[in-house]
Amino acid sequence: MTDRLLIIDFGSQVTQLIARRVRESGVYCEIHPFNRVDAESIRKFAPKAIILSGGPASVTAAGAPLPPAAVYESGLPVFGICYGEQAMCAQLGGTVEGSDHREFGRAELEVTDDCVLFEGIWPRGTRQQVWMSHGDRVTSLPPGFRPVGVSVGAPFAAIADDKRRYYGVQFHPEVVHTPEGARLLQNFTRHVAGCSGDWTMAAFRAQAIARIRDQVGKGRVVCGLSGGVDSSVAAVLIHEAVGDQLTCIFVDHGLMRQNEAEQVVTMFRERFNIALVHRDASELFLRKLAGQTDPESKRKIIGGLFIDVFDEEATRLGGADFLAQGTLYPDVIESVAFDGGPSVTIKSHHNVGGLPERMNMKLVEPLRELFKDEVRALGRELGLPEEMVGRHPFPGPGLAIRIPGQEITQEKLEILRKADHIYLQEIRRAGLYGEIWQAFAVLLPVRTVGVMGDSRSYDYACALRAVTSTDGMTAESYPFSHEFLARTATRIINEVPGINRVTYDVTSKPPGTIEWE
Repeated sequence: MTDRLLIIDFGSQVTQLIARRVRESGVYCEIHPFNRVDAESIRKFAPKAIILSGGPASVTAAGAPLPPAAVYESGLPVFGICYGEQAMCAQLGGTVEGSDHREFGRAELEVTDDCVLFEGIWPRGTRQQVWMSHGDRVTSLPPGFRPVGVSVGAPFAAIADDKRRYYGVQFHPEVVHTPEGARLLQNFTRHVAGCSGDWTMAAFRAQAIARIRDQVGKGRVVCGLSGGVDSSVAAVLIHEAVGDQLTCIFVDHGLMRQNEAEQVVTMFRERFNIALVHRDASELFLRKLAGQTDPESKRKIIGGLFIDVFDEEATRLGGADFLAQGTLYPDVIESVAFDGGPSVTIKSHHNVGGLPERMNMKLVEPLRELFKDEVRALGRELGLPEEMVGRHPFPGPGLAIRIPGQEITQEKLEILRKADHIYLQEIRRAGLYGEIWQAFAVLLPVRTVGVMGDSRSYDYACALRAVTSTDGMTAESYPFSHEFLARTATRIINEVPGINRVTYDVTSKPPGTIEWE
């Protein structure tokens, strides 16, 4: 079995980054809320080591969340990060206190002693950039620990108990602002925990295929294909496992980008030879959306109608035993709050949400252990074309939410499709597509006066949006050159009848969102 590592979550906003860095080192890991971890769950999961995440609580407060005693009784290596270090010290006999000197953001760590975590990275006596986010600090160490790093606000910014293989840092190695943090985590997973680092997409592919075959048996599977990366990768993986027991249903709502519906049909039918039902329901969706301008109403209509049409097509097929979904690991994490209560944000945007109960089917979710970048890597492993695997995220309601505050009409969809196509075409020509998380055009609910030739025009304004991000939770606008924006705007105005003005959205997230609706 592949080596695995357990991350116990105390509510840090960057716990997912710990998992990503660990997996990048070739080690499989999972995030479990602190109050769902006990001796039995540790035994069942069988990790080779445990990482304690950061968190917003104070160890000094009554009822502060703490790791179960089973963590230390397991005999496994333990690595505490920020709050995790403080919790470990408080439980093992050290002291944690509030501090007047808080550290938030970039800080300097002085490496005061050698340590296996720093091996080959940070020599003793050097100063290194790290990223801090703490108010409390450790003021005395438990028996067996020694200090190996110090900062202005943390006398025990890095600590080690080599005999028990317990380590702690006050800073966050998982964030990019600690430049060598990923290597430090790899030293823990490889040199301390002894993990082999053999978790690869090829290994995951083989394991996932075996699991799918075991789960599905001789049953029939239907997959709601949206044309996006997640559902496409899930479909190809399942097809590799069970062949013609899978049928994909592509509900074409007429709200996709230019030529995307044709690309999806061609790829699945001709390239992968997967049974595909293509239902062109564009007229039905437009009819139901007539007169709707509220974004939430649009989403509900599109989501409900998708379920109705999918259900019709699945019934025509004679039903199925399993429903395949492209659920990803962040969806799983965010659906369970770290404190054990219901999550504030439970994902409800799956393309086939609500269908399992309605159609009495069991779920097949082969990607639920993967992050988005890992899904892309798996797609490449499965042989999906790069134009599919590297495609920017696209919302389930499609272009309907990129025509904000307006009724959706065929005319507006065509105007937006053409503008969006030109924009993405220019981004690809400039070699920038891979640097950008998401880029799209928005048809604004305003008309502006313009001069086209010798005539007055009164047409739509268009906004362009492009952001950089690692996970979509935060984002910055992409810094295009003025020359790029001017060239793109000129093409859109000249080639798209109905648009006479182009703007560029420079809002970050937060305070804005990536999409406009």
